[in-house]
Amino acid sequence: MAEIVTIRGDLELLARTEHLFSSVREEFICAARDLNTWPRPGARQAARARMRNGGTRQIRKLLSPAALADERSREHLRELADKGALVRIAATALPHETIIIDRRFAILAGVNAPGGREYTVTTAPTLVGGVYTLFEAAWETATDLKAFLRGEQPQLDAESRTILRALGSGATDETAARELGMSLRTYRRRVAELLNALDAGSRFQAGMRAGELGLSG
Repeated sequence: MAEIVTIRGDLELLARTEHLFSSVREEFICAARDLNTWPRPGARQAARARMRNGGTRQIRKLLSPAALADERSREHLRELADKGALVRIAATALPHETIIIDRRFAILAGVNAPGGREYTVTTAPTLVGGVYTLFEAAWETATDLKAFLRGEQPQLDAESRTILRALGSGATDETAARELGMSLRTYRRRVAELLNALDAGSRFQAGMRAGELGLSG
């Protein structure tokens, strides 16, 4: 395959890339807005079958929150995770779908169009590497599926909610501590406690997690 190829339509994509899906050796990565990476059900089933036959060692899926809009989608993702796939939910909506195979191939999806969606398939090392780097950055700020879906809500007092709002406002620690009447040391200790309570690895994730649970208002 040439370094960059443009393909139109789901079925042509699968026909032209069948060997890629069936020969995954190390890692299959998919970033998508929802589970309809390919709108045609037959195309999705064919891709999954080829992936199973390929014996992939690791599967990582990064999805927009919209992918969890219905129970069927949530159950499907739970099943994937139970079978060993790593599934995370991005902090914000993702652009069009991207697939990376073994860091050797990348498939970039265009917008849906009446004549069929266009896809760009590339083996150019610089382009594949750049796409992989962007994926990793989004992956690091995303939330594990099970953490995202868990039902329990941390019990936060009024002061904790106020601190969350301060984090969301972008105020400096010094400003927030002064406005809340706390010492800087106390404020930072309370922030650390909130991160732990919300199972968040960063202040940004804490804000996202609070929003998911309706705790930031």
